[in-house]
Amino acid sequence: MPAKKMRVELFDSEGNKYTVSFEGQITREKALRLLDMVELLGGISVGEGNPGNAVPAVVDQPNKYSKVRMIIQKHFPLVWFSSRDVQLVYEQELKEPISLSTVATYLYRMACKGLLAKVGASNRLKYRLMPNYPQILPKQQAP
Repeated sequence: MPAKKMRVELFDSEGNKYTVSFEGQITREKALRLLDMVELLGGISVGEGNPGNAVPAVVDQPNKYSKVRMIIQKHFPLVWFSSRDVQLVYEQELKEPISLSTVATYLYRMACKGLLAKVGASNRLKYRLMPNYPQILPKQQAP
């Protein structure tokens, strides 16, 4: 049986093109991981890419990154926490799975933006909301 191929191309708001290809045994889990990478790169919205794009955009649904930010704001406003802590609360509260690597990536990005303080060795990182960023909730749309 020949190897199957999957390729995803997308453009970000700056016009940069990302091409991700996969060749081999394609499973549902592997396809979902690929789509998680697309979401990490900014996702796909209505009107972007090809007009015949079969991937519909979800309107008014917070993405995983926003959900992680809300979990941190709600459950860890003043204390140190790990990516595992966030993963457990996320899955318990939202009743949907999220991989530990996805949580770790989001926390790293928040720390790079100055939203979180980070301490510890790479395998034992702890995070905390920065005192000058008490609210990191998603932006609200203007009425």
